[in-house]
Amino acid sequence: MTKPAILTFETYDDWDSAPMSELFDVHAMPASGNPADLPQETREQIRAFAFKGHNGMNAALMDPFPNLGLIANYGVGYDSIDVAYATSKGIKVTNTPDVLTNDVADLAVGMLIGLSRDIVGASDWVRSGKWGTSGAYPIQRTLSGASIGIVGMGRIGRAIADRLQSFDTKLHYFSRTEKDTPDWQYHNDVVSLASAVDILMIAVSGGPDTVNIISRDVLEALGTDGVIVNSARGTTVDEQALIELLQNGKLRGAALDVFENEPHIDERFLSLDNVLLQPHQSSGTVETRQAMGILQRNNLIAFFAGDALVTPVN
Repeated sequence: MTKPAILTFETYDDWDSAPMSELFDVHAMPASGNPADLPQETREQIRAFAFKGHNGMNAALMDPFPNLGLIANYGVGYDSIDVAYATSKGIKVTNTPDVLTNDVADLAVGMLIGLSRDIVGASDWVRSGKWGTSGAYPIQRTLSGASIGIVGMGRIGRAIADRLQSFDTKLHYFSRTEKDTPDWQYHNDVVSLASAVDILMIAVSGGPDTVNIISRDVLEALGTDGVIVNSARGTTVDEQALIELLQNGKLRGAALDVFENEPHIDERFLSLDNVLLQPHQSSGTVETRQAMGILQRNNLIAFFAGDALVTPVN
């Protein structure tokens, strides 16, 4: 029996590529990124994409495949996919929610602790021998008891908040609608939220609705002792304003796993000593990446079987 044909984007680990090859006739997007470099016959056979990465999935990539019916995204965020265009063409889109929630929340809180206590700098202090020659490391800041605002109270925002309760923090949040929370303070405006807290943690999804939701006004409202943690999308923050405020001492610090121009980030970040930088790796654990691959394949299996998709977007 002929296996259904799919097109993959970027590389997969062996734990994903092996089962994918067993289930499907796998073709890779050419290194040129141009679908025209695939034979016409191959393009006609492909009915689904196993999409991975943050490069745009637009009409120019969908149109050369006349029988495309599904874009199965590897990741919870799908802002890089033109879902509206896909929908207009009858193409379904799926993502991989829930399975990465814990890892993203863990790293967000870990980055906050790492920045507050300057764990990376303290480690370098020991490694360089300065502990022995220069004495104790400069004192840092406590997390317990801080006022923290969370921008977005979906799955990930809630998971972050649940973890932060263990630090006896005062929790505030912004979302489109008020949520059922213990005693956390709701704000219907992000500037109001930033004015009320010491630390701002971003947990909204990407896309046009959240571009620069953390504006210069929000960052300035946070104040000179404010800290920002972003494990969502680089597009959610006015990056130019963020860098200027960090450079000029108008913010205490920032912990960032995401940036506007990944992986070629603004070089000014590299010279700042009040930032903690990560390479967009919040879901980067063996356990979560394996679960993401399984969910992506399950959506592909359901599509080719004519069953209901497991995690549909549109």
